[in-house]
Amino acid sequence: MPQISVVIIAFNEEKNIGRCLESVKDIADDIVVLDSGSTDKTKEICKSYGANVFHQDFLGHLEQKNKAITFAKFPHVLSLDSDEALDETLKKSILEVKKNWTKDGYYMNRLTSYCGHWVKHCNWYPDKKLRLWDSRKGKWGGINPHDKYDMFNGDKNTGHLKGDILHYSYYSVDDHYKQVEYFTTIAAKAFYEKGKKSNIFKLLVNPVAKFIDHYILHMGFLDGKAGFLISKISAYATYLKYKKLRDLYNAKTAG
Repeated sequence: MPQISVVIIAFNEEKNIGRCLESVKDIADDIVVLDSGSTDKTKEICKSYGANVFHQDFLGHLEQKNKAITFAKFPHVLSLDSDEALDETLKKSILEVKKNWTKDGYYMNRLTSYCGHWVKHCNWYPDKKLRLWDSRKGKWGGINPHDKYDMFNGDKNTGHLKGDILHYSYYSVDDHYKQVEYFTTIAAKAFYEKGKKSNIFKLLVNPVAKFIDHYILHMGFLDGKAGFLISKISAYATYLKYKKLRDLYNAKTAG
């Protein structure tokens, strides 16, 4: 039976980290928290759960997560964010996998709480994530800040577990706007470094397409006010990302 290392990156997550650790205490044989300089009680809470806490100045989301894996005692890793937790069904599914591990990795669904509302539409659910895997057979990839774990052999030997990761994303609409400001800056820089370009079409059409996708095609209207806000702010985030990307190129030209 494989032993599992639960790996988490954290920064000032005292509001969330205890709930995350409580949900994995019966599953984990090793808990690793890679902290990037928390000034609140994050580290103390982690240590109270027996977690091994390490420090690394923030390298970027993908880089930080790949670095965190190097501290794991065991190759079989469950990766969670500080604002996530396992529901009871998913806990049972993971315990069953520990008894009979047959895949390179396992997908699971993620259900997000938005200002207290569990979002079932808006293209936010089932939000399938590959979070349990043999770390010798893959690595974190994607484009910052949107990470994605990539198995070296693709999805040829992966499974899907019952249950949900519970994602406590935003406690207020203001929290959402703050993260949009932060994430779009990171995304624009990542796009710029990869040579991706912005143009009027992407600035004007892509945001509208994003709203239509979330609110109509993925039936965000069924999530009521939360669905409308998510769709609207997602559209704004799309616009802001391409605006910031365009500003980076304009700054280079002006310089």
